[in-house]
Amino acid sequence: MAFCSACGQEIGTAAFCPKCGASQGTAASAAASAPGTAPVTATASPSAGLEENVAGLLCYILGWITGLIFLLIDKRPFVKFHGAQSIALSIGVTVLYIALGIFMAMLHFVHLGLLAFLLYPLLGLALFVLWIYVMYKAYQHEKYKLPIIGNLVEGMVK
Repeated sequence: MAFCSACGQEIGTAAFCPKCGASQGTAASAAASAPGTAPVTATASPSAGLEENVAGLLCYILGWITGLIFLLIDKRPFVKFHGAQSIALSIGVTVLYIALGIFMAMLHFVHLGLLAFLLYPLLGLALFVLWIYVMYKAYQHEKYKLPIIGNLVEGMVK
C-alpha cells in the first residue's frame, strides 16, 4: 500500500496523487550536470525509509515527545493515529498519577499509607505492560484503539 509523500493519501501505483496532484516518482534529472558540480538529487521526507509499523511503534518510545514528532512530521494516517494516541496516553497517565498522588495523601492522613505504598508500584507495572502492548500492536500493523482515548484520537486525526 503506497501513500502520497506530500499529503498522505493512499495512491496505490499511481504516478500522481489523486488528492493533491503531487508527482510520486523519483525520476532522475535528464540533464547532465556540469563538470565539477554535484548531481541533483530528490529530497526525501523525514520518514521515507521508515516502515509504517516501525514508525507507529516509535511513536510510543518517549511518550508525548515522539508522539508529537511523528504527528507533525509523518503524513501517513496510521502513523498520525499512533502519534496522537501516544500523546493522549501520556496525558492520561499524567492525570492518573496526579489523582493517585492526591489519593495517596488522603490514605496517609487516615493512617493507611501502607496501602498507598503498595498501589503505586502496581499501577506502574500495569502502565508498563500497557505501554509494551500498544507498541506491540503498532508493530503488528494493527490500529489498536485504547478504550477511552482511541475514539477521541481517531476523530481528531481524520
